[in-house]
Amino acid sequence: MTATDPALTALAQGWCALSLLHGRIDTHIERALQSGHGLSVREYSLLDVLNRQHNGPGGHLQMKQVADAVVLSQSATTRLVTRLEDRGLLTRYLCDTDRRGIYTDVTESGLALLSDARPTNDRALREALDEAAKNPELAPLVRAVEALHIPA
Repeated sequence: MTATDPALTALAQGWCALSLLHGRIDTHIERALQSGHGLSVREYSLLDVLNRQHNGPGGHLQMKQVADAVVLSQSATTRLVTRLEDRGLLTRYLCDTDRRGIYTDVTESGLALLSDARPTNDRALREALDEAAKNPELAPLVRAVEALHIPA
């Protein structure tokens, strides 16, 4: 392949379109969550991921799993957890079976904020997708996102 190979150019254009769609959605949701709830997209995502944990076997996520779920490095995730803990939205405690393991749970305040913010997040996502669908280059990606049926 060369730098002018049409397949490479199409691939690069597709990647640019996907990146553009992500950026527009992220920015739109960020503004809505910040103005309505004082949350960033990352903070909302972290609360949402941690809210889906359960107390059964394998129900609590290790920090690496949380980092992977919110697409951050472990150190950035730890800083984010600390900020949310300082705000009273999360608590951390040691794992009973492995004293090196640290679990994180959403507090009642965090659950209330997440519940209040969820409709804002969903509405902003829908608005961003609807706006992007008007762009012929982004419309196929919007349809692909809408067609995804990922099991919970």
